[in-house]
Amino acid sequence: MTVDAPKSRYRQVADLLRRDITLGKYPPGSTLPSEQDLASEVGVSRVTINRALQILRAEGMVRVLRGRGTVVRSVPPIDRHSNRRYARAAREEHGARGAFDAEIRRLGLIPRSDIVQLEPVDPPEAAAKALGLDPGDRVLIRKRHMYASDEPVLLATSYIPWALAEQAGVTNKNTGPGGTYSRLAELGQGPVRFTEDIRARIPTDDEEAFFDLAENQQIFEIIHMSWTVDDRPVEYRIDALPTFQWILHFEWPAEVVNPDGRS
Repeated sequence: MTVDAPKSRYRQVADLLRRDITLGKYPPGSTLPSEQDLASEVGVSRVTINRALQILRAEGMVRVLRGRGTVVRSVPPIDRHSNRRYARAAREEHGARGAFDAEIRRLGLIPRSDIVQLEPVDPPEAAAKALGLDPGDRVLIRKRHMYASDEPVLLATSYIPWALAEQAGVTNKNTGPGGTYSRLAELGQGPVRFTEDIRARIPTDDEEAFFDLAENQQIFEIIHMSWTVDDRPVEYRIDALPTFQWILHFEWPAEVVNPDGRS
């Protein structure tokens, strides 16, 4: 029989604070008591409180704001159902302008997507290869800073073959209900299949600054590809999102049936 080592004091304190936040003693957006006040309340040293708060910050439950102190994050974890979010009914729900817009509205929060780059560019090598472009072909880049009630939660950079983007009218900032995919569908080039490759990694300097990440926090990087019914790739996209902010959901059948009917 093995006996678990006793949990360190600062981890016990982190458990207490996590419970208080979860039960609403410290609601979203509220400021925690100072480290000294928490130390007096719990009966531990300020160093112990500091280490406990570092755990909660790494988990994304709290963040430090200049002039305010340690604040409970206002935005709860966001559910991202990869298998369902791109269905037309989902991305146009209640007039939403795409999957992200619909996801944030379901939480009762206000979505915002700021386009920070929208122009024809020479594609990065990975995008050119994935899209099957010829030398000299250009792409539309749509780079977006995306927010939930003014809190940054997603960086999305899409590359779409330029001729197709012009034809679909997605060179405009406002792509209308359903977003880019609905405009492509109106041309008969709407995606019917998606692939995503996901990894966790340390953020770049720009990502760390945008998300206001602690030094030990990571992001998910999702390489998203969109394909038409004739297996033509129409979008190569890189999503960057804090690991603590998103819950990635996947579902699939237990048995995959091949075209010849065999499992």
